[in-house]
Amino acid sequence: MSRKTVVLLCTFIVSIILIAGCGSKSADTGATEKGKELVYATSKDINDMNPHLYPGSLPAQGMLYESLVENTEEGIKPLLAESWNVSEDGKVYIFHLRKNVKFHDGEPFNAEAVQKNIEAVQANSSKHSWIKLSTKIVSVKAVDEYTVELALSEPYYPTLLELSMTRPYVFLSPKDFKNGGTKDGVNGYNGTGPYKITEHKTDQYAVFEANENYWGGAPKVKKITAKVLPAGETTFLALQKGEVNFIFTDDRGADSIDVEAMNQLVKKGDYQLVRSKAMNTKMIVANSSKVDSPIHETAVREAVWYSIDRETISKQVFNGTEAAANSLFSSNVNYANVELQKRSYDLEKAKTILDGAGWKIESGSEVRVKNGNKLTMKLYYDVNSPSQKTQAEFIQNTVKKIGIALEIVGEESASVAKRRSTGDYDLLFNSTWGLAYDPQSTIAAFTSESSYLYTTKGIAKADELYKKINQVLVSMEEKTRKSLYADILKIVHDEAVFIPITNGNVTIIAPKNLKGISFKQTQFELPFERMYFE
Repeated sequence: MSRKTVVLLCTFIVSIILIAGCGSKSADTGATEKGKELVYATSKDINDMNPHLYPGSLPAQGMLYESLVENTEEGIKPLLAESWNVSEDGKVYIFHLRKNVKFHDGEPFNAEAVQKNIEAVQANSSKHSWIKLSTKIVSVKAVDEYTVELALSEPYYPTLLELSMTRPYVFLSPKDFKNGGTKDGVNGYNGTGPYKITEHKTDQYAVFEANENYWGGAPKVKKITAKVLPAGETTFLALQKGEVNFIFTDDRGADSIDVEAMNQLVKKGDYQLVRSKAMNTKMIVANSSKVDSPIHETAVREAVWYSIDRETISKQVFNGTEAAANSLFSSNVNYANVELQKRSYDLEKAKTILDGAGWKIESGSEVRVKNGNKLTMKLYYDVNSPSQKTQAEFIQNTVKKIGIALEIVGEESASVAKRRSTGDYDLLFNSTWGLAYDPQSTIAAFTSESSYLYTTKGIAKADELYKKINQVLVSMEEKTRKSLYADILKIVHDEAVFIPITNGNVTIIAPKNLKGISFKQTQFELPFERMYFE
């Protein structure tokens, strides 16, 4: 072999080694970068992210859009509005906006953008009947570039609370409006939030990247992917394989994996489990207005309440992580520390109530009958929630002991929500709005067809209930509000239309090296922008 050939061969070998080394370095960098990303499992697609409508994923919308004010543990704080003033009569709010804020597309956030967005929401008012503020707004106008005036028809004490919600009073770039508004859809999803959406493949995944020009400082976690996976075993295996590395209780209170699976992941050492304080009440909602169903009767609803062993559910289904609930709201919710009759687990009491209401067990039958009608009902649960399925089966078995035949039906969460809004149900799982919204939002929803109207309108004191709800929401006196809320809570408690199960929280499974995990005053979104990898 000539000297020249040897040199060429050596040069070739060195080149191969260098190329291999470069390739290896690139792969390592990619792995490191991937380790700094969050990929969370979600049982459903993020859907339409128009912030002025309701199909979209709340956690995802919380990354993109912001409101004028923020609801915190210490109360209402500035967000896109740096400060505000309220007139003496409580009917006019003046907001002074934060300067130098831009939408993701570079458009300026200013008073004109605020006016256009709020007017866009109001132009579709029928969609927002559940939020009472939508019925109180008379006008919104830009006073100057960074000052907005919001005028109401009457005082409304939850105004700032409802303006702080994840939707609909959040802000989208006016360039994304369609036909001058948002009710006919939008052309893009450019908000002012810490993340912007960069890719979306329906029913597969959505990618959110850090907004490097975010007014609050660029987030440290640069990329977040929402990956659509079936809840349960599939999500658990994906976590084990590293295909996803983050899960949390979703915006309807459903859990992707059960408590035992979560504990297994934590024991292996790669993950941490973080829980919020009690956020809401998980419950079964009863349709008092369904006259062709036994659930129309207060006695039947009360018997179901007495036949649910919530202590056992707390211990066996949630390993004690969610406390048994005995009323619609826990006592730490504003205005909810009210003395109400406690209905503990008591099958004999449940049987006595049904006997007294004329529901009898006939010889040779396990199901009670009254006037030739059997005591049969359906309970709907979210098919993507392992815990709801387990609870439904447990409750089905228990009420059987008092002569109730309960059929349990698992459906997609959107289908269950549709049943609630159309009245096509006997019983279904749901939860209260949570700390940031209660009691006013859940209670206001008692009168809304899209929420709990069918739950409440069949009770004897429905008219009185609705009258008191209207009064409490416009009351300027704290003492009066306290008294009215007590009356409202007593009416629905006595009628047993909201049957509490446990006090729920937000649960997160995350990489062990992810720091800055915290919670908002809501179960519907997470402050991803505060998180960082160590």
